Amino acid sequence: MSAPSVVVVGAGVLGARVTRELLGFNSDGTPAVDRLTLVGRRPARLAELSGPNGTPVRMIEADEPPADVLGEADVVVIARAAGDQLSVATRAVSAGAHVVATSDDLEECRSLLKLSSVAISAARSVAVGVAMAPGLSCLLARHATALFDGVDEIHVARVGAGGPSCARQRRRALRGTGVEYRDGEWLERPGFSGRELVWFPDPIGGADCYRAALADPVLIVDAVFGLRRASARMAASRVDRGTFWMPMFIGPPAEGAPGAVRVEVRGQRNGERHDVVYGVFDRPAVAGAATAAVAALAAARGDLPHGAHGLAAVENPVVMLRELARRGVRAATFVGSREFGIDEPSEEQQHP
Repeated sequence: MSAPSVVVVGAGVLGARVTRELLGFNSDGTPAVDRLTLVGRRPARLAELSGPNGTPVRMIEADEPPADVLGEADVVVIARAAGDQLSVATRAVSAGAHVVATSDDLEECRSLLKLSSVAISAARSVAVGVAMAPGLSCLLARHATALFDGVDEIHVARVGAGGPSCARQRRRALRGTGVEYRDGEWLERPGFSGRELVWFPDPIGGADCYRAALADPVLIVDAVFGLRRASARMAASRVDRGTFWMPMFIGPPAEGAPGAVRVEVRGQRNGERHDVVYGVFDRPAVAGAATAAVAALAAARGDLPHGAHGLAAVENPVVMLRELARRGVRAATFVGSREFGIDEPSEEQQHP
C-alpha cells in the first residue's frame, strides 16, 4: 500500500505536534505519508512552523480548508480547538476522506458520532475524540476488555492540558454537566461534583478529580457492549474551584505541563471479580498528537471500522499501542492489577 496524503487542519500546539509525528517514518523505514498539508488561520504561525517542519509540508493559510485540498486527501486530521471541528469533519467525509477528530468537547463528540451513517455509506472512518483523553484512554480501555470474560465497568481520569485552547476547554468542561452511564441510563451530574482521590503514574501521584463535561463515557459506551457503568473525571485544584467560572484569555501557543491518564476496567474472569488499571504519564500534547497520527495512519490502512466511533471500537488495539510505544508513548499497569499483566505496549509498573 502506498503512503497516504494527509491534511492537518489547525496549526496550534496539537496540530504542530501531529504534523511532526506524520513527518516521521514507519517501523520498516518507509515514509509515513506521501504528502502532508497543514492548514492554519494565522500566517505568522504557519511561518513559524515552516522552519522546523521543513519543505515536505505544504502550508495553506485559510479560515476553512479549501474543497480541492480536502478532495485530494486520504485522511484529514482536525486539530482545531474543541467545538470547532464538526463542520470540517462533515465536509471531509463528503469529499471522500477518512477523518480523525481530536475534539474532547462532549456535545461535539456526540454530534460527530452522528456522522456514522454518512461515513458507512462512503466506506470511510471517522475517529472521534482522538487525543490523550479521550483517545488513548479509549484505546487502553479497549485493550483491557480482552483480558476479561466480561466487562461491566470502565472509569477514566485525567490530569493536564495540551495547550492554551485545551486549557480553556478544560475550564469549560468543569463548568459544564458531566454524564455517567449506570445500568442502561445516562445520568447528568454537575461539574466539579463527586470529588474522588485518584492515583496517577508517578511523579504526579494522587490528585483530587471531579465530574466534568467529558466525552470518554459516551465514546466508550458506544463501542463496548455489556457495560453497566462508565464514568470520567478530571483533576482540578482549589484554585481551579475558585476561578473556573471566570473567562480565560488565550495566549500564544505553548505546551502545557506534563499530565496523565488513568483507565480502570472491572469485570469477570474465570468466574471471579477482577480489575485492571492502566496509566500513562506524558505531556498531553505529545501523547495526543502521537495518538492522532497513529490513528490517521491506521485509517489510511483500513484498520479502523467504517462509521463514526471512538478508538474503543478498534478491533486490534495492540497494533496501535505497539506503534505508540515505538514513538515513545508507553502505558503501565498499576500494581494491584498485575495478575493480568500487559504485553503491549509495556510491562513496566507504576506505583500508586
